[in-house]
Amino acid sequence: MSKWIEVFRSGITFENPLMRLMIGLCSVLAVSTRIEYSFFLGVAVIFVGVMSNVVVSAFRKLIPSEVRIPIFIVVIASFVTIVDLVMHGFLPGVYAVLGIWIPLIVVNCMILGRAEAFAYNNGVWLSIADGLGKGVGFLIVICMLAAIREVFGAGNLVFLGVHVLSLPAWYQPPSLLVLFPGAFLVFGMLMAGANALELRKRDRGKGVSA
Repeated sequence: MSKWIEVFRSGITFENPLMRLMIGLCSVLAVSTRIEYSFFLGVAVIFVGVMSNVVVSAFRKLIPSEVRIPIFIVVIASFVTIVDLVMHGFLPGVYAVLGIWIPLIVVNCMILGRAEAFAYNNGVWLSIADGLGKGVGFLIVICMLAAIREVFGAGNLVFLGVHVLSLPAWYQPPSLLVLFPGAFLVFGMLMAGANALELRKRDRGKGVSA
C-alpha cells in the first residue's frame, strides 16, 4: 500500500504532468478560460488515463512490443469515445465548448506516455495509482490556472450556472488574462511559485540535516 501511495503522490507533486513533465499543455492553455470547462476536461483525462493504464497493464504480456503503440492508441481512443458520447449526451453545453479537445485526448502525451513508460511495465494496482495520480495532478493545475484566469480576467467565477465568486463592480478585468498570452503568463507564474516552494523546501531540508 505504501508503494501505491508513493506512486500516486508522485503524480501530483514530483512528476506532475504539467508543472514538472511539461506535457499535455496545449489543451490546458486553450481550455482554462473557465474553471467549469477545465474541471470536466480534467475528469475526462483522469478517466481515460486510469482505464487505459488498467487495460494496458492487464494485457501487457499479450501485447507484442512491435505493435504496442498502435494498440495503446486504440485502447485510449476507445475510452475517449466513451467520454465523448457521455459528455455529448449529458453535458451538451460543456461539450459544445470543449469540442475538439475531447477527441484530442487520444494523442495527449501524458496518457500515451504513461501507458508506454509505466503501465506496460507494471502491474494493474500500481498502474491505477500512476494514472490516478497523474490525472489528479493534471486536474489540480488546470483548475488553479482556470480559477485565476476566470476570476481576474472575467471578474467572476461561475460553475454550472452558479456564481461562486464575483469581484467588486469597480474592478476592470484585463482581457489579456482570458486570451492565449494570458494563459502563458499565469502558467509561468504558477511554475515560478512551485519552483520557489521547492527551493524553500530543499533549503529547509539542508538546514535540518546540517
